[in-house]
Amino acid sequence: MKENQNTKRQSTFEKIRFSEPMTIVIGTILSVLSAIICMQIMGKVGVSANTSIIGAVFAMLVAKIPMTVFGRFKSLERQNYIQTIVSGAGFSAANCAFVAVAILFVMGETKAILPMAIGCIFGTVFSVYTVGALFDSPLFPAKEAWAPGVATAEVLEAGDEGGEKAKRVIQGIIVGIVGSIFKLPVGAVGIVFIANIVSMVALGIGLLIRGYCAPLTGFDLASTNIPQGFMVGAGLIALVQSVVSIYQSSSKNKKSVNKEEESFTASASQTRKTLVVALLTHLAGGVFVGIICGAFTGMPLPKMILWVVWTAVASVASMVIIGKAAMYSGWFPGFAVTTIFMTIGVIMGFPPIAVAVLTGYISSVGPCFADMGYDLKTGWVIRGKGENTEHEVYGRKQQVLIEMLGAVIGIIVVILFADMTLNDGLIPATSTVFATTAQMGSNVALLKELAIWAIPGAIIQAIGRKYMFGVLLATGLLINNPIYGIGVIIAVIMRIIIGDEFMDCRDAGLIAGDGLFSFFSSLIKMLG
Repeated sequence: MKENQNTKRQSTFEKIRFSEPMTIVIGTILSVLSAIICMQIMGKVGVSANTSIIGAVFAMLVAKIPMTVFGRFKSLERQNYIQTIVSGAGFSAANCAFVAVAILFVMGETKAILPMAIGCIFGTVFSVYTVGALFDSPLFPAKEAWAPGVATAEVLEAGDEGGEKAKRVIQGIIVGIVGSIFKLPVGAVGIVFIANIVSMVALGIGLLIRGYCAPLTGFDLASTNIPQGFMVGAGLIALVQSVVSIYQSSSKNKKSVNKEEESFTASASQTRKTLVVALLTHLAGGVFVGIICGAFTGMPLPKMILWVVWTAVASVASMVIIGKAAMYSGWFPGFAVTTIFMTIGVIMGFPPIAVAVLTGYISSVGPCFADMGYDLKTGWVIRGKGENTEHEVYGRKQQVLIEMLGAVIGIIVVILFADMTLNDGLIPATSTVFATTAQMGSNVALLKELAIWAIPGAIIQAIGRKYMFGVLLATGLLINNPIYGIGVIIAVIMRIIIGDEFMDCRDAGLIAGDGLFSFFSSLIKMLG
């Protein structure tokens, strides 16, 4: 059935533009709602919703409205566009701009809030463009897991096709909601059956070590910087491995015809150019954001130059590390990676306002890379998994453009409502942590601890190689959620024993059910 549907879509390919008036009007209305709700949830509850799943539900509801004008939205591609803009708006509002401006609010630097939000528009929009240029490249293959994107695609397809697929997805959603009510890690189970199993083992081990180290040994990892050190080492090696893989792919192209390489819509050479352009653009972005936010006040010229260079390098590195982790595991360690780069910024001796602006800019660049990657994976599945290259490239371009629009809408919502929301006391917990870290000052002991524990992190990542084993192990060490770790390991064992077939589509339902429960329960808490 799945292959027949894909074949049908390929043979009936039509160029559906994102800019169709009804798509823009409905997408904008839903995006504003998504941005307001997600920003409020982030402020009051401290977590972000699964915006891709929420966007898919909104898109499916639009398609079900019994009016002729909404009939065009029975098209899965138009639903994908709606899902993409809604997801982009909600995510950019909550995870990018709101977190960034709240850092400055906590620090009392309220004059820099509007400039920071404007800077976030620059960083987020260009990050979205970069994802579009790197998706389905040797660095970020479309065929890799991107688990939440697969789940969203299967939910949309189930609503379109009905039958056995819809039945399985609904079963998964029901179990996901019920499991979430009892605080079971059902979303983790669903992700394990889609994501790379080796990567999920690394994440599960990290979560278990962090969760049970103190109860079993009396040694509290949370009171140390060991997890951060692991992430520094693993992240640096992951960057080196990514660069090496690009050059190796390019060499293979020159020496021989490689069928796997030919299947990428973005070559190794294009990938290198995109990364260079990203670095240069974020150099310009660093200068722009630094000036409008007043980050350079009182800084000597050499330190200003160092700040701009570090901002650019950290932004590109953040995108690569977070994107790779999200691709393999369905998790994006945005908070962890941003914390590492800002901590190094503190060690470099930048003043608090400069560290805060650096952190806000990085947090607007890295995490949205993962969200856009998931949305592009959804579109890739819906468009026939790359069988028709022209269709895939065209549709991907439309998604990138409409996600850019969604990101701008989300950040404009933050500009309009952030002051009211922050003055009501709705401040993201991550922003408070970032603000505290930005003001702690340079610490030689901290630098020594990070350097020592970066060594095992680097070794583990070097051994784990492309599965991001070291990065995901470090991610688990940074997160205090042992129940999720138990769920991940149990699901890995189940997958090894029973295989993937039984959970086909049900895994997507589990993720959707968990996401829907999380969204609406958070919404209720917010309103309460």
